Amino acid sequence: MALSNAEKQRRFRERQKEKGRKEMRGYLSKEAIECYELISEQTQWSDSVILSNAIRLTYAAYKNGQIGLLNNWLNKNGL
Repeated sequence: MALSNAEKQRRFRERQKEKGRKEMRGYLSKEAIECYELISEQTQWSDSVILSNAIRLTYAAYKNGQIGLLNNWLNKNGL
């Protein structure tokens, strides 16, 4: 019996959870969309890789006491 699209998606999400992955959703600002498009174009990374790297880089800035510096740079540069 063929599976419906909804069933295929449910099974895919279950397999991802079993691998320890987490789905995240959100809306991007206009500035973030521009950044996303440039990163995607230059790197050919998937949405998942871009999001994972963004979180990891933010965490690295936090752990190294640079989160304020990063936030200031983003604000100064209109991002």
